[in-house]
Amino acid sequence: MACQSVSIIDMDEQALLGLNPNADACYRQRAIAYFEQLKESHDAWEVCAEALAKSVYSDDHVKFFCFQVLEHQIKYRHGSLNAAQQQLIRETLMKWLQCQLMNTQAEKPFIRNKAAQVFALTFVMEYLTHWPKFFFDILSLVGLNPHGVDIYLRTLMAIDAEVVDRDIVHTAEEVRRNTLIKDNMREHVIPSLVESWYQILGAYQQSHPEITCQCLEVVGAYVSWIDLNLIANDRFVNLLLSQMCVEDLREEACDCLFEIVNKGMDPTDKTKLIESLCQVLQSAGFFNVENCLLFSRLVNGMGQSLVLSWTKLAKSGDVKVAAETLRALEAKVPLLIKLLVHEDDDISANIVGFCYDYLHVLKQLPLLTDQQKANVEAIMLAVMKKLTYDDEYNFDNEGEDEAMFVEYRKQLKMLLDRLAQVSPELLLEAVRRVFSSTMQTWQTASFMEVEVAIRLLYMLGEALPASHGAHFSGDTAKTSTLQDMMRTLVSCGVSSYQHTSVVLEFFETVVRYDKFFLVEPQHIPNVLMAFLDHRGLRHSSPKVRSRVAYLFSRFVKTLHKHMNAFIEDILTRIQDLLELVPPENGVPALLTSDDQLFVFETAGVLVVNGEGPAERKQALMRSLLMPLTDAFRLLLAKLATEREEERQAVLADCLSHAVGFASRTSKAFSNKQTVKHCGCTEVYRDCLQTFLPALSCPVQRGALRSAVRSFLHRMIICLEEEVLPFIPAASEHMLKDCEPKDLQEFIPLISQITANQVLVSFSLGCSLDALSVLYLQSQVSPFLQQVFMPLVLAIFEVLGRPAEDNDQAAALEKQMLRRSYFTFIQTIASSGMNEVMASQGVENIERVLFTIIQGAVDFPDPIAQKTCFIILSKLVELWGAKDGMVGFPDFIYKHIVPACFLAPLKPTFDLTDAQTVLTLSECALTLKMIHHKRGHEFIQYLQTEYLPSLQVSPEITQELCQVLQQPDVKVLKNYIKAFFQQAKL
Repeated sequence: MACQSVSIIDMDEQALLGLNPNADACYRQRAIAYFEQLKESHDAWEVCAEALAKSVYSDDHVKFFCFQVLEHQIKYRHGSLNAAQQQLIRETLMKWLQCQLMNTQAEKPFIRNKAAQVFALTFVMEYLTHWPKFFFDILSLVGLNPHGVDIYLRTLMAIDAEVVDRDIVHTAEEVRRNTLIKDNMREHVIPSLVESWYQILGAYQQSHPEITCQCLEVVGAYVSWIDLNLIANDRFVNLLLSQMCVEDLREEACDCLFEIVNKGMDPTDKTKLIESLCQVLQSAGFFNVENCLLFSRLVNGMGQSLVLSWTKLAKSGDVKVAAETLRALEAKVPLLIKLLVHEDDDISANIVGFCYDYLHVLKQLPLLTDQQKANVEAIMLAVMKKLTYDDEYNFDNEGEDEAMFVEYRKQLKMLLDRLAQVSPELLLEAVRRVFSSTMQTWQTASFMEVEVAIRLLYMLGEALPASHGAHFSGDTAKTSTLQDMMRTLVSCGVSSYQHTSVVLEFFETVVRYDKFFLVEPQHIPNVLMAFLDHRGLRHSSPKVRSRVAYLFSRFVKTLHKHMNAFIEDILTRIQDLLELVPPENGVPALLTSDDQLFVFETAGVLVVNGEGPAERKQALMRSLLMPLTDAFRLLLAKLATEREEERQAVLADCLSHAVGFASRTSKAFSNKQTVKHCGCTEVYRDCLQTFLPALSCPVQRGALRSAVRSFLHRMIICLEEEVLPFIPAASEHMLKDCEPKDLQEFIPLISQITANQVLVSFSLGCSLDALSVLYLQSQVSPFLQQVFMPLVLAIFEVLGRPAEDNDQAAALEKQMLRRSYFTFIQTIASSGMNEVMASQGVENIERVLFTIIQGAVDFPDPIAQKTCFIILSKLVELWGAKDGMVGFPDFIYKHIVPACFLAPLKPTFDLTDAQTVLTLSECALTLKMIHHKRGHEFIQYLQTEYLPSLQVSPEITQELCQVLQQPDVKVLKNYIKAFFQQAKL
């Protein structure tokens, strides 16, 4: 229905009431409808133009509304407006602007911003065609009226956003238009605009600092693409310098100079510009002001620009000018160091970029001068000083300030890494000096000094990298110094320091340099005690205990060969940390369940890698896991009788932790130290028998199933064929009353069994030949035959459940389940166990096959479709020959061949999508496999029956059949793609 025309005389006052944020919902709805009506009408918007031009309304929300309507017309319908309507927009804007000059009070900022956007949009649409005097009209109208100048400056910033801002994505046509606008402005209006800025800056410096700041922002925005000589001259720069003396203007003036310095230009000219600015600023004393925060960013910009100029000049081979630029750069280094070491971290952070780039320059020089070496040392000392925590850092409740310091520390670490590249010997010696002097007096030193000394040692590990952490072999000077510092660290007693930051840094450093203990293993007992006592796992701080649990795990993994003498002692000392803490205990645990995972893994590593006989390992592993299984049985019995849901959840959580802990111990096993080799098969079989009854628990099934399923995944890897007897019963429970997500997570378990047994075959030194297949058939095939149809039927049942049409979450769940199902079938078909499907009976086989055809053709999911075609190709290879499965050739011709043509012809089959093209490739390979298995019979079928039924011409049919018979598969893939592209035109 066409929109009704609205009278130009007045607006819908009732609808306008809905613009107020506090209006009732019915009024707001009416206002929205009215807005849509005004937007879509050919001339109704003119009532808004009239209201703005005549200042009819005083309500700010109505004014904003009118500008929104006007904005929509200009942005989306400008081309369809006639000349009179376009003229009306221009007149409206100028009349509104004229009204602003006469108002005693300026409009609200949000009104002025919206007006500026509308001015800018009009400019973009009409400057090159209907309104070339846009700027002159505005300037001649506003003069130096503060309200008018404010709108003028806001409009310039809005134009910058529309035309120049590179963060906004533009179409190719918009880019071309914007380039023309900038070229035209440079030629015709920029000098006048610059002159207007100069006049504004001079006129309002004292009376209207906010307008002066706006103008400085405009200059900074425009300087990147206008002639710099218009700004970088004595007249303008002196004006900017005078504004840097005014506190309210200093920040914007600095930012403006920063943009001038950052402008892309010839490197020689850039150097001259920066040097002249620097001289003026220094002579005026600006680099000596107390508030360094403002000009630190400017100095950083100058320094980085000089580095860029030097880099370009050095690459071009201009040695003389490059040397001059380097001298100019070096002259700024004292100021750089002064700012870098400033007590205000924000000031220091502002200069990091320049410092990093300067060090990069030094890295490229063949030889450093004495002054440059002194600069490097000064920067090094500054970085070391600034890495230190201050007294106000809140370690117990880290907030925004603390997070900012952590980020700042990361920037300083980058500088330290760069310093190591410039002069590794100097850095190593500086750290050694600081570390040694601090460790000699750590008992009386502040925590900040001790922490940063250890931190510096820690940071050397990345600053002076070594392959696989081998810091204690190779370069003698480096290894000797690091070894001395590590020896001091672990023997001086600093691990007893009371502050958490020092203790954490101690353990972090010990683990970073864990290979030190391979060189000097005599220190291992002392460090082990630090991990195990009040300094580590039993520290008063939960944060320390948590981190140490992880670090201890890493320490033991690296040094397990040196732990044999301590295994029983360590296990005894951590025994209480391995207890499953039941919810009714009421005593807060030292470690969280996540932390306990690391401790269980550590215990597993100690047991598995011990040097004793298998009997010893079995006994230790049983003593580790038996308390878990005993507690599990008790808690499971409680859960079965518990009626309160919240209590059920707590018990289920505890049971899940028990399973997770047992699972984590199995991570200690390896190809060399297998479960069987360590004599632990029976221990984990007992765990399985304990955990599996949880699957039949009537409550909290989701959590328990997930935990047991994860354990089964681990046992498939660790126990191999020993786990198979447990799977059918587990499967039966897990397939009862399951949701899509349950099935999605269960399918990979079955696929893993299949894939794992294939890997076992290969590990026996076999390819997938008769011996491997025989092994698979004897071990896995009977189990898969048993579980195959129950799993498939469960999937069919879930996929067949009705769902709401707009339930996207349910649709996605089903899509993912469908993919998992097809991947499962692919795993079966590709692993040499086709008899698993073949043994399911004709009716079941047909049912499965039809789902694969349906997946290939009917569901617009290229990932699933690709899998389906891979399955079909494999089944043709297995069953498609003349001695293959009875009735399968018929299925090929009736269903597989049509699927290969119908799927790509579907409208949803997007041949421009990369994933879909991969699906098409698999489709082509399926056709190729059919030809390989059925030969000329297939070609004849295509020529005489199938392709004619699709109305394919005899010439194209002949062409396709010839390509199918060629040995080069790539030719077929390319042809098939072109064939379907043509067919879909």
